[in-house]
Amino acid sequence: MADFARKEGKSRDDRGLGSVVDFLLANARVVLGVSGAAVLAIATLAVKRLIDRATSLPDEDDDIKAKQKSLEESWQELSLIKAVPKVRRQDLEAPLLSSATDGPGKESESSLLSSGAPVTESRPTLCLTLQEKLLAFSKAHVSVSESEKALGKQLAEDVCAAFQTFLKTKSPELPFANGWLSGYLCDDVASRGHLEVSFMLPLVLEPNLWRLVPGEQTVVNNPRFGLVKRTGLEYFQRGSSAWDRFLVGGYLSSNAIHEALHKILMASTHWPVLGSVLECVIRPAMAPKQLKLEVVHRQTHLDIALCPMIEAGDKILLSTSSEEPGENLWEENFYTAEISRLKDLDARDSGARRRCLSLLKVLLGNHPFWTKVSGAPLTHVLLHVSETETDWSEATLADRFQQVLEELVQFLAKGSLPCFFDSRINLLDHLLPEEIEDIGCTLYEALAQPDLAAGFGL
Repeated sequence: MADFARKEGKSRDDRGLGSVVDFLLANARVVLGVSGAAVLAIATLAVKRLIDRATSLPDEDDDIKAKQKSLEESWQELSLIKAVPKVRRQDLEAPLLSSATDGPGKESESSLLSSGAPVTESRPTLCLTLQEKLLAFSKAHVSVSESEKALGKQLAEDVCAAFQTFLKTKSPELPFANGWLSGYLCDDVASRGHLEVSFMLPLVLEPNLWRLVPGEQTVVNNPRFGLVKRTGLEYFQRGSSAWDRFLVGGYLSSNAIHEALHKILMASTHWPVLGSVLECVIRPAMAPKQLKLEVVHRQTHLDIALCPMIEAGDKILLSTSSEEPGENLWEENFYTAEISRLKDLDARDSGARRRCLSLLKVLLGNHPFWTKVSGAPLTHVLLHVSETETDWSEATLADRFQQVLEELVQFLAKGSLPCFFDSRINLLDHLLPEEIEDIGCTLYEALAQPDLAAGFGL
């Protein structure tokens, strides 16, 4: 009966809390506006989670404890939670006991003083600001030396040149143009010890046989994607183009090309030989949805992503994985426009936008939830903030760091992050609502910490 009464009381409390929350959210939009209400919703949800953890009965909070334990374990594995050394009870009692007793304690103290042994004075711990902690973290974990950059670029060039030669020799029926390197390593947004670069492989398409169909005119109705349609079949039958073998339903299938390249990548047996020449280990990623080579050198770690691509006017379209809405789709890529915009802005005012982006990428990329928005979405949030914020000097790095994260939380609360270059595209549409909720709540909790640096493991 006592357990039943406790459960009944808890259910009444939950109903009362739910009615208060419903009332607040119902009137928040009127008082705070849409964006304010969205952020309030995330804040309310985060607080409700804390209340549920505190008020749950021991026999009812197994799921909450399991989830909290898994989160804590993931944080510890990623070194984002730093254990504070515990003071033993004996350590606290020892000086009290020695000072309270006479005789041996005083004799030992006097003998130490008479022997002339150096007595070290305890110095107060310096309290570093968020700015100082960010700069220290950047120096220790983000900044890449010029020698490491040069080594990474040289390794990438050698490996990609060898792969393209192998591709032309073993699969001459696939007409790829000469590729080039792109990505964070080439644009000073790399992080120490883990360099990333993309090897762009342009398809050579006959302009009179292929036409780009915008995504909004397709069944997916998404301007982020597009279809490449085979045209002129009444005059040029199938087989007239080398890429006709990858047709699916009259469209060039990015998924079929992706699979063909993956087989070529895995079938190549010259990676150990090339690795021995370059004094490194080269191995293709085993996951079927990844076109990636991992290069492990004694001085660095390099990831090379192979990107089959199509140039259609001023657009660059990349092949998509099978997780996307359809296997024939090609996804518009804005990386070149993103990095060009950041470089231009930094050049105008000697700003630290790319440095801020590098910090955010590393800190968010090491978290199990936040890593899902640590790429292009993060770059576009930074570009949106740059529209209204003009001071990006290094002295304001901490302020801009916090401002970008707060803007990201607001976009997550709305469930929509407009692409900086095409507002019709939502850069969060690849995430499930539950994933957006997890990212938003954990980010909000980290930002609500009294010590912001501790919330992000600095």
